[in-house]
Amino acid sequence: MDNLFEITDQAISVDAVIARLADPANGAVATFVGVVRGQTDGRETLYLEYEVHPEMAERMLAQIAREVQTQWSEIRQVVVVHRIGHLDVGETAIVIALCAAHRRQVFEALHYAINRIKEVVPIWKKEITGDGAEWKSEV
Repeated sequence: MDNLFEITDQAISVDAVIARLADPANGAVATFVGVVRGQTDGRETLYLEYEVHPEMAERMLAQIAREVQTQWSEIRQVVVVHRIGHLDVGETAIVIALCAAHRRQVFEALHYAINRIKEVVPIWKKEITGDGAEWKSEV
């Protein structure tokens, strides 16, 4: 099965991401859904703006998928969809989904994947609060 990485300025459907993993050999599908929260460090978040270097981000996402599948050999497929542009509170910013024949490895691998994305993928977010705006270099 092929891995899939997508950077989009459109709303993300979690169901559509999960549907990409449809395969009768899968017995476990785990997802992480990151949404825009309404408060950060005690300040009200009005909205976020995400920017990305698309080609570089997709290369890094592919590298992370290889790392996941090397460390957890049961993981059959990794799908990551990240939204860019203006996102309001409650909107989905990222969906990570992975699958395996059994559930044993999926949760640990999912945790690893989101942490690695935050560490190495060139995605920047601007938090707009009632107090102003601040750029962050993490998802």
